[in-house]
Amino acid sequence: MSDGLFTVQSRKSVPETIDRLAELVTSKGMTVFARIDHAANARQVSMELRPTELLVFGHPRGGTPLMQARQTIGIDLPIHALAWEDASGSVRVTFNDPAWLARRHGLPDETNAAVQAMSEGIAALQKALSG
Repeated sequence: MSDGLFTVQSRKSVPETIDRLAELVTSKGMTVFARIDHAANARQVSMELRPTELLVFGHPRGGTPLMQARQTIGIDLPIHALAWEDASGSVRVTFNDPAWLARRHGLPDETNAAVQAMSEGIAALQKALSG
């Protein structure tokens, strides 16, 4: 993708989608580092935002080799997943494309296997969320 994003539709609400995603990643041995409710934060300053939540997750075994190769990728890691409700009420989940991140940060070829593994993991999560 030219914009570096993958988006899939979810059949659940934003909170249920993020709950499910958190369950999936922890069952795979990954860590949930943060869950940010952007809509709740908007309400705190008297602003409106459709349901929007960010889950930050990953595992040091996956991300550390990439950061050892190019520390700047640390701005995009751990992995981010954004669940959001569009104007029609559909819920979507958006992920960064690891291959796009590799190009963005100029990762060397020796990181290709780690980037591919990350891509495959995200694809499996997308399938689980959209099914």
